[in-house]
Amino acid sequence: MNRRQFFSVSFCAIGSATISRSFAAVLPHVDFPADPRERIAVASYPFRKLLDPRKGKLTLLEFPRMIVDRYGVSGIEPLDEHFASTDVDYLTKFRNALGQAKAHIVNIPAGLGGSLYDPDKAKRTKAINRAMHWIDVATFLGSPSVRPHLQGTKRVKTNVRVAAESLRILGEYGARKNVVVHLENDSPTTEDAFLLTDVIGKANTPWVRALPDFGNSMAAQKGAGYNYRAVTEMFRNAYGICHVKDSLQDGKSLFHVDPSQMFQIAKDANYSGYFSMEYDSTGDPYESTQHLIDSTLKALAPYPGQTAFRTSSDNLLS
Repeated sequence: MNRRQFFSVSFCAIGSATISRSFAAVLPHVDFPADPRERIAVASYPFRKLLDPRKGKLTLLEFPRMIVDRYGVSGIEPLDEHFASTDVDYLTKFRNALGQAKAHIVNIPAGLGGSLYDPDKAKRTKAINRAMHWIDVATFLGSPSVRPHLQGTKRVKTNVRVAAESLRILGEYGARKNVVVHLENDSPTTEDAFLLTDVIGKANTPWVRALPDFGNSMAAQKGAGYNYRAVTEMFRNAYGICHVKDSLQDGKSLFHVDPSQMFQIAKDANYSGYFSMEYDSTGDPYESTQHLIDSTLKALAPYPGQTAFRTSSDNLLS
């Protein structure tokens, strides 16, 4: 099923209609919870071996119940690779599973299979349409945001202007559904935190924001100080989701992160969105995720009632 077919069928299924651009909200609006435990989510990425749709022992349909029962948190962040399908029947089953578990989705990370700044317009359009498809999926499942990869393309340096133009299209599309498009400091090359700052600034829309990851910038191998500055930069442009980790396994290299510093950055930025646990190292993901949850609850305890977040243009970029 292509994106257009999915859009038509899914919106009939949930009783919605396309909202014209003139009626799109000026700013994103998500009622983020204030309670520390309710601000916590668990990403499916740490459990990727178990959730492999072909040979895993756990299905994505079972994941919400497992997270709620084991950790006592209701937020989840399902990776696109863990969806067995994105047809309406499967997504309806997943939505029902979320309801039965009393869980909800905070974000959907997705690869696009192409670059948003590919010099080939047809390939670029295909990547944009793929991102729109995941915005449709997010709308159907009640997710407030998606995170597309800012994927590179061979022998082409990141074209900030073209990437921003593509993201502006996605921001406008997301605005119609109240779905925010987040960019993550994931790849140390195509998704460097400071590069993303430039892209987000040129996109110039509150619907394209940053997803700060506590440890991914360590992969640039520029030290803890660089990671600290990168995360600070990301939180300047954050909105609804960040990734919590205390270590990063990058090939044979293992980097450690001080989460307490990262939580302080979030606090200083008046961040009011979700904290998604994304353990990223060898070892037992179950116990390590619990450790991250405990650390997060401790860090959030001093300011559980914080609700303010700067959503005006001065919080995008100076």
